[in-house]
Amino acid sequence: MRIGFVGAGKVGVTLGRYIISGLNNHSDSVILGDTEISGYYSLHDKSAKEAATLTDTKCYRSLKEITDASDVLVLTVPDGAILSVWEELRVLDIENMIICHCSGAMTSKIFSGVTEAGAFGYSIHPMYAISSKAESYKKLGEALFSIEGDDKYIDKIYEFITALGNECVIIKDCDKVRYHSAAVMASNLVTGLFSMAGKLMAQCGLTNEQADKALIPLFLGNCQAVAEKGAVESLTGPIERNDVGTVIKHINVLSGNERVAYLALSKGALEVAMKKHPDTDYSELLGILNQNSVKEN
Repeated sequence: MRIGFVGAGKVGVTLGRYIISGLNNHSDSVILGDTEISGYYSLHDKSAKEAATLTDTKCYRSLKEITDASDVLVLTVPDGAILSVWEELRVLDIENMIICHCSGAMTSKIFSGVTEAGAFGYSIHPMYAISSKAESYKKLGEALFSIEGDDKYIDKIYEFITALGNECVIIKDCDKVRYHSAAVMASNLVTGLFSMAGKLMAQCGLTNEQADKALIPLFLGNCQAVAEKGAVESLTGPIERNDVGTVIKHINVLSGNERVAYLALSKGALEVAMKKHPDTDYSELLGILNQNSVKEN
């Protein structure tokens, strides 16, 4: 099985290097079999050449060339470019080919007409923040992959990913956006929350460096606790303690987006607290949060 990548950015290079590393580490795997990376095609020749060099594969000069040289094509282009690449690809000879993209939010339905072309469409998404062509592939083994698409080869793709050593789940197309929103909450939106905390520290007269020194140990310590013990066991703070007075003080001092975020996230934390302390009466705290949330709306 020859796997080609259309798009030579961080995602394409990381996946290519990770698969090659997996093939080398599991050379006796029946499932991985005679898999190889055919190479890369990109609108930017320099990127494709760099990707080919990093993976010791080939750089192709056209979409047709890499299609002819591959059994599987993985579109690792930005989400906004997937449809235009597919429109070029669908007029080529792609019969019996597996066509994939790696968007977290889009489904395989973006490959309109793929069945009529005799090919099979899938979305494959690693739940990992890929940030470096040089380093990210080394940690990709920790990521869970989700796959969605045609029934024909979905089990084989599942077996391939698990043979590389990853946890893998098959999800429905109707759940894809909800799945991706969960990933964004746990990853991208956390940075927004941290930035809000930094602004509040600045309002108290702290420099950026002082704010980071104050917040980073809290941030990292809590993330590590959640990773090791789960959300319920790691929850601390005024919500968990049912400290109504402190929460009211927080609400009164906050405004704008910070207040909205505080109320929404406090209600989420309260659900966790109720699981941790099922015998505690949190009704007063819940009423305060609900009442103030209504005022914001």
